[in-house]
Amino acid sequence: MKFSERKSHRPPAIIIISLIDILIVLLIFLMVTTTFREAPALSLTLPTSTSAGTVGETVQKFVITIAESEPYVYLGDRAVPLDALEGTLNELSFENPEMNLSIRPDEAAPVGVLVDVIDAAKAAQISNFSLLTKREMAE
Repeated sequence: MKFSERKSHRPPAIIIISLIDILIVLLIFLMVTTTFREAPALSLTLPTSTSAGTVGETVQKFVITIAESEPYVYLGDRAVPLDALEGTLNELSFENPEMNLSIRPDEAAPVGVLVDVIDAAKAAQISNFSLLTKREMAE
């Protein structure tokens, strides 16, 4: 006994045009209601210090200078690559375990290089280091 005839079932046709219209309306709505913020660029200038020591107040034997252009790092008058800085500082600290190290960064020097120099000093187990700054002139 047959209760119903088998009909070939076709999948329902999806009307793409109406879906595109809905997506465009949603896109326009999101573009209009979204607020865009401009993230200000971070501009760093190393500050001057009112408590900075005067020149000649203490004699520093080892001074690392960080320049704003490559090569960034100088130990005394000699340019030292960042890769070799830790090894050089290890040798110096082995010769003089209680050495004083001064880091003199340029105002426009990359801060990342300053962090790398401090990390190299800590890895060489140099705990006595200081940053050289300019003394702020009182007006």
